[in-house]
Amino acid sequence: MTRIVEKVQGSTGERRLQQAHGTAGRAQRFYDQQMLDHLNERMTAFVGRQEMMFVATSDADGECDNTFRAGPAGFVQVLDATHLTWPEYRGNGVMASLGNITENGHVGLLFVDFVSDVIGLHVNGRASVVEDEVARAAYPELPVDPVPGRRAERWVLVEVQEAYIHCAKHIPRMAKAARKREWGTDDVRRKGGDFFGAAADAAARAASPADAARPTRLRRWLRRLTPGRRVGSAADTR
Repeated sequence: MTRIVEKVQGSTGERRLQQAHGTAGRAQRFYDQQMLDHLNERMTAFVGRQEMMFVATSDADGECDNTFRAGPAGFVQVLDATHLTWPEYRGNGVMASLGNITENGHVGLLFVDFVSDVIGLHVNGRASVVEDEVARAAYPELPVDPVPGRRAERWVLVEVQEAYIHCAKHIPRMAKAARKREWGTDDVRRKGGDFFGAAADAAARAASPADAARPTRLRRWLRRLTPGRRVGSAADTR
């Protein structure tokens, strides 16, 4: 039997805008018909087919981060109807998402199938970071990946609070192409090098600190909107 979320859905901001723009009835139908507080069988099967997902987190102050996770099909493991987990592989050492989770457990996951089903699935919930040996003690069935670069260092465990569809109408259909992926590599070129020129920009700023510190017109405008906030600081560019 399908369980529908019983609590009042939507944030205060959502509800306020729905009332202001006359969409409250349409939104309520979506909440009632599409939003669950668990993963049903079709959602579970869908997650098991995915090779990627997007992960949204924020720290205790609400500073946001959105990142991409990938692995072999089924790298995100559905443990039961209200819990899922995924492995964290060796990365660049920044641990932005995991750091946020340790401060603020709320996460928003988005799975999108661009190839076969051309549909998306949102999963929102509360996350915690668990070391690999602890996770395996609790869930011995967790797989051990044969590829060294995909060996889990730790796992993110999520308690599902909301699960709902992302409609298909604007999702492009893409063709999957074979590509050798260098899991766990530290080779700068294979990781993308300085594709966006960030290292070059940083070097230029270091060479001319006076020019880098000069406020731009946009920064001055933002400071007027948000007095007291250090616009342009590292926190604003994460």
